Amino acid sequence: MSTQIGLGLPASPPPVLAPRRKTRQLMVGKVGVGSDYPISVQSMTTTKTHDINATLQQIAQLTASGCDIVRVACPKTVDAEALPIIAKKSPIPVIADIHFQPKYIFAAIDAGCAAVRVNPGNIKEFDGRVKEVAKAAGDAGIPIRIGVNAGSLDKRIMDKYGKATPEALVESAIQEAALFEEYGYGDIAISVKHNDPVIMVEAYRQLAAISDYPLHLGVTEAGPKFQGTIKSSVAFGWLLGSGIGDTIRVSLSADPVEEIKVGDQILQSLNLRPRKLEIVSCPSCGRAQVDVYTLAEEVTAGLEGMEVPLRVAVMGCVVNGPGEARDADLGVASGNGKGQIFVKGEVVKTVPESKIVETLIEEAMRIAEDMDPDVLEAASAQGMKPEVKVTR
Repeated sequence: MSTQIGLGLPASPPPVLAPRRKTRQLMVGKVGVGSDYPISVQSMTTTKTHDINATLQQIAQLTASGCDIVRVACPKTVDAEALPIIAKKSPIPVIADIHFQPKYIFAAIDAGCAAVRVNPGNIKEFDGRVKEVAKAAGDAGIPIRIGVNAGSLDKRIMDKYGKATPEALVESAIQEAALFEEYGYGDIAISVKHNDPVIMVEAYRQLAAISDYPLHLGVTEAGPKFQGTIKSSVAFGWLLGSGIGDTIRVSLSADPVEEIKVGDQILQSLNLRPRKLEIVSCPSCGRAQVDVYTLAEEVTAGLEGMEVPLRVAVMGCVVNGPGEARDADLGVASGNGKGQIFVKGEVVKTVPESKIVETLIEEAMRIAEDMDPDVLEAASAQGMKPEVKVTR
């Protein structure tokens, strides 16, 4: 019996919960943003931007983790002066994040940044500078993201609503977008972030209903890794599952690489990004006859970094184990001190418990090696997954 990787693609893309909301299309450097393009994952550097080497090193780490677009802070003149080198040397598009001083918007545009994020609630006399910003961005051919945050709403909006309600966030964003539109500039993306997922979801829902701007999703100040992951997953799941959202950032009080991992997994879980390695493992119970926790952890560690689309089931009992293992690309149903190894529904061997991890890793590596790179690339572009077939 041997394993082969089917050279044909599945008949149709994997199912999604809802079709994407139609938007206008933008180009952030080489990355398309809008309903005609895949949903992109962003993060933001935590380095001081003027420390060029450290910033580029972190961008390289983010790129290796799958980041599509990176944002860098620009609070000082020394940061603005570093932007030309960073924008030129970064392997992914760079967005300059501007607050307080409008002069840095023009510096970022002149530096060759792929886009600029502006926060109209805290940039001095921003409304009076919109015409200049629109002309500069239009001449450079780059988009602007209007980033409205609950913690920095314009005083006029706060006076009207009293707090950062969904309506307040939406009105602030639409007002600023309308000013740009008055000057013939429409290459706009919008974000309306709040730290409460319920308020955030409602704000984006309202915004999506009245505009065709691409939307950048984010739960701002989401918190430490565990809490922030839960809050972002809940909010993104509702919105993306409803077809709302074109680019995302998971805001965590953690290494920004973790933001990319979580964002990528959210998209994969919703079939909005081609799935890579997926470990299916049972939570264990009194029926388990093996240490499922350890098996799952060791298999996950052994396959870390694997980029091919592969579903591996690590199961520990005779109730659900055989079915889950049979349904996966590669799996094990464990019990009585041994494990049955399945490849695409077929038992290929039975091994002692001590050999389960080693065998699964070997089989996974063999399957990965047999995958045709051209087929993988085509499948990725179409959001599909090549089939693993077993022949005798």
